[in-house]
Amino acid sequence: MAHVVIIGASTGGLPAAYELKEALGNNHRVSVVSNTPIFHFVPSNPWVAVGWRKRRQISFELAPPLYKKGIDFYDSGVSEIEAQYNRLTLSDGTHLSYDYLVVATGPKLAFDEVEGFGPKGYTESICTVDHAEDAYDSWRRFIKDPGPIVVGAVQGASCFGPAYEFAMIMNRALRKARVRDRVPMTFVTPEPYIGHMGLGGVGDSKGLFESEFRKNDIKWITNARVKQVEPGQMRVEEVDDKAETVKTHQLPFKYSMMIPAFRGVDCVAGLGDEAVNPRGFLKVDEYQRNVVFPNIYGVGVCIAIPPVEATALPVGAPKTGYMIESMTRATVDNITASIEGRELQSRPSWNAICLADLGHTGAAFIAEPQIPPRNVAWMKKGHWVQWSKIAFEKYFLYKMKRGITEPWFERKILDLFGIRKLK
Repeated sequence: MAHVVIIGASTGGLPAAYELKEALGNNHRVSVVSNTPIFHFVPSNPWVAVGWRKRRQISFELAPPLYKKGIDFYDSGVSEIEAQYNRLTLSDGTHLSYDYLVVATGPKLAFDEVEGFGPKGYTESICTVDHAEDAYDSWRRFIKDPGPIVVGAVQGASCFGPAYEFAMIMNRALRKARVRDRVPMTFVTPEPYIGHMGLGGVGDSKGLFESEFRKNDIKWITNARVKQVEPGQMRVEEVDDKAETVKTHQLPFKYSMMIPAFRGVDCVAGLGDEAVNPRGFLKVDEYQRNVVFPNIYGVGVCIAIPPVEATALPVGAPKTGYMIESMTRATVDNITASIEGRELQSRPSWNAICLADLGHTGAAFIAEPQIPPRNVAWMKKGHWVQWSKIAFEKYFLYKMKRGITEPWFERKILDLFGIRKLK
């Protein structure tokens, strides 16, 4: 009997657990280790931060559906991966051995890389539901005494979609509260242009976001390096294509939310220089296997993906839902093949799909492949994107509560958009 352990139980780890159990049956053991007993649907965090969602609407207890599927569950987290011994040290001091390991931990949030940055400093975050709830507490106080907003992402970030979403969601919430006229907004980003999103743009995403920002009185600074955050003020350096400072901005704010850069979580980063990149992300081959430890696979944000193109400031490539689903399917297929003594054949398709709520409308993007030139560079805007995102939030939560393994992005979103099946 083989034992497959998954570290992480979010949008990558939880589907991986269900699909592995379905593929392997009761002849093999599947376990999940998480650092929390609760599943949270991370894409809904921007809504939580303005009060459009509550925690209870986007979360559920992990243990019941996992146990119902015959999957063991540990919520203590992992302090060390002892890969040479095929063993985990859990945070409670116990050990868990494995034959195959799936790393789906997500990232470590690198707030410490900018002085005064993050929830322990002077800016808000929507990266976790806890952060989003704290951001909402600050938001309610802000609405009573509004002022300037600074929103965006810092250098090294790779998840730009939520920053654009949150800027536009705040814009809409402020209009509903009838205080938008008292709130100057500035979008700050290391991207070389608005709408780059770590993808080199998709279709006319540059024109779309610039147009939306202009129509909604949102100013922007690109090629922006955040140097320091102080109470009510952010120091930002605008750089040229050689990363040399051409202008320094002192931006006042009463409310700020900035997406941080990511690093690999400690237990993954501790695997060693050959197994992870300098940021601590897991290096994987074409089959999602680690390049040093072939019985370790990686899924989602925790893996190393090179940037789409060189930029003046570091801008990472995003890992979107469809891409994570593709990684998960390849990982399940290849672990199953390895256990059964078959040749590995399944390769993920790292295509990018994004659904963005823009407050008063929505935008959808598809990039196949992620790196240009592309076979598909598709972009549409409209209220139907908002409705689609809400529908898929509910659908994904329904699936995960019940352990349904039907692919959600490929069969549902692409059918809805009328796009041919991606390779």
